[in-house]
Amino acid sequence: MNKWRIIFFLVVSLSFANAHGVCAQCSICTKTAGQLGEKKATGLNSGIVYLMLSPFVLVGFIGYKWWRGEKEYQSTE
Repeated sequence: MNKWRIIFFLVVSLSFANAHGVCAQCSICTKTAGQLGEKKATGLNSGIVYLMLSPFVLVGFIGYKWWRGEKEYQSTE
């Protein structure tokens, strides 16, 4: 089980290390951001990435609670 934790930690760490180069914009947002200017376009892209991460964090939290509950349930058997 420790092996999987290490692999998970490495994948998450490498994902966050590469996050600065992410451009999470659809084609319409890209055209609009191109007209806004560099500073506002960066803010728009950051907002899109923030909104994208929220569901992943929520699902991860629910999955963790479920996994922990199952682990406790199995240890009581």
